[in-house]
Amino acid sequence: MAISAAQVKELRDQTGAGMMDCKAALTETGGDIESAIDWLRTKGLAKAAKKAGRVAAEGLIGVATTPGTAVMVEVNSETDFVARNADFQALVSGIAEAALATDGTIEAIAAAKMPGSNDTVDAALKNAIAKIGENMTLRRAARVEVSLGVVATYVHNSVAPNLGKIGVIVGIQSTGHAEKIAALGKQVAMHIAAAGPLAVRQEEVDPAVVARERAIFAEQARESGKPEAIIEKMVEGRLRKFYEEVVLMSQAFVVDTDKTVGEAIKAAGNGAEIDVTEFVMFRLGEGVEKEETDFAAEVAAAAGTDKD
Repeated sequence: MAISAAQVKELRDQTGAGMMDCKAALTETGGDIESAIDWLRTKGLAKAAKKAGRVAAEGLIGVATTPGTAVMVEVNSETDFVARNADFQALVSGIAEAALATDGTIEAIAAAKMPGSNDTVDAALKNAIAKIGENMTLRRAARVEVSLGVVATYVHNSVAPNLGKIGVIVGIQSTGHAEKIAALGKQVAMHIAAAGPLAVRQEEVDPAVVARERAIFAEQARESGKPEAIIEKMVEGRLRKFYEEVVLMSQAFVVDTDKTVGEAIKAAGNGAEIDVTEFVMFRLGEGVEKEETDFAAEVAAAAGTDKD
C-alpha cells in the first residue's frame, strides 16, 4: 500500500525516529501507526512507550477543591485565543466549582448548577458558544477524595489560579500533621506532572501495557541471538527497569533524586502512615487529534477553482 507523507509525519512526531525509518516501519506494518511504533521500538529506533498523547485541542484544565476532595475538568475550545479570554477562564472555573457537588461524571456535571446562577453547566456552555461563536466542550472530568488526609493539586502552565494546561490531583491518606501532609502532597503532585507515571504501584499498571512491553523486550532480546533461557532473564531485567520508570512509588523523586517517591513519602511520615491512594493527571488535548486543514485548498474552493 502507498504510505502518505501525513502518516510518516504522524509516526515521526510520536517516536522521534528518522523519516526513512518511519516510512519503512509503516510499509512493514501496512500503515498501522501503533504496530509501526512497536516495529520501531523493536529495532531500537524509537523511544520507550511513554509517548505523550497528541496535544491538539485548545482550552483549559480547571481544578477545584474542598477539604478531602478535589475535582478536575478539561474544557476544550477551538483556539488558544479563546482560552486566554477572561470570560472563558471564568466559565472553566465555574464548571470546576460546580463539579465539586457531583460524583465527577460528565453527565452529573453537565446537569449541575453553575455557582451563583440558575443555569446548568450545559446551558452555560451553550450560552458561551453563542456569545463567543466558537465550539466548546466539557471533554472529561475526575474526582479524588480521601477520608483522612488531603487531596493535593498542581496546575502547570497556569494562566490564572487553578487553570492551566496540565493538572494533577492526588489523594494522600494519612493521620499525620495536616500541613506537612499537604506540603508533601503538593510535591508529589508536581512530581507526577513532571514524570508522568502510569500507576501508583507496580500491580496497578495496566496488564495490557505490561504485555506489550514484554513482547517488545522479548523480540529485541531474540535479535541478539541469545538462548531462550538468557532471553527470559533479559526480559525480566528490562521489565524491572520499565517499572522503575513508570510506577510512581519507584520513580526517582524530582525533589530529591537520591530517594524514590516511596522512600521520600515514608521518611516524611516520621512514623505516621502515609498512603497515596490514587492520582489523576490531565494534559490539555491529550489523545485528541485536531483535523488539519489545507489552507490552499480552502482558498481554491472558496474561489471556485481546483487546486493542482
